[in-house]
Amino acid sequence: MADDKEDAEMKRARSREGQLALENPNTDIGFCGRILVGLSLILLLITLPISIWMCIVVVKEYQRAIIFRLGRLLSGGAKGPGLFFVLPCTDNFINVDMRTVTFNIPPQKVLTRDSVAVCVDGVVYYRVQNPTLAVANVSNADAATQLLAQTTVRNVLSSMNLAEILSDHEDIAHFMQVTLDNATDDWGIEVERVEIKDVKLPPQLLRAMASEAEATCEARAKVIAAEGEMSASRALKEASLVIAESPSALQLRYLQTLNTIAEEKNSTIIFALPLEILPEFVNT
Repeated sequence: MADDKEDAEMKRARSREGQLALENPNTDIGFCGRILVGLSLILLLITLPISIWMCIVVVKEYQRAIIFRLGRLLSGGAKGPGLFFVLPCTDNFINVDMRTVTFNIPPQKVLTRDSVAVCVDGVVYYRVQNPTLAVANVSNADAATQLLAQTTVRNVLSSMNLAEILSDHEDIAHFMQVTLDNATDDWGIEVERVEIKDVKLPPQLLRAMASEAEATCEARAKVIAAEGEMSASRALKEASLVIAESPSALQLRYLQTLNTIAEEKNSTIIFALPLEILPEFVNT
């Protein structure tokens, strides 16, 4: 563990040194470079005022310009927003968009830790934090970030169970955001947010989960019905004790039941006879 921490600290130190070297480049272009810059200025003066329109560059509010002079980064970092001046023939520039970029992660087939094949897609929000690093450290920062997001989805979800993937979307998204942000730090990219959009399961697994959910609901319904029967039996027992204290209450209840049946206008009414009178008819 100590060795891993030391390696991580050494990597961060080297990364910081590289960033400082890019942000504060060596602008010495040499003797030949100075000659070429001088010739460029002479050409600019000769072709005035036409050439001035080729040397003025406007950078929008959401953009930054990275200027290279004879292949070297100019000191001062990114330029803009606003108006700045470039020399013809020796200077070229790259505009970098600083706005938040959104892209969809294509559906990725992942085999979870409990050997279930799922298809997961998501969305990533990121922005360029350091334009100099985004130009000098990676050839295509947008494409590199998208490919890294796809591999990160597979690597992160393959180490989790299906239950964790289905229930912990927020924790997974946060962990992926931190992982991507650390990986793209050397590219000058800041990953602001990662969201899991959908987790598609195989049809066989969906049917199995539906059957399991149905069985669980049926078991819960049977338990609730049993508890209701128990409560009803207890209430009937208490009612029988009350009726036993007053024999006339049974007759009143009997008449009330007949009245309820008569209100429904039934053509047939069944009278319940007490079992106590049957032996008398049998003896006669």
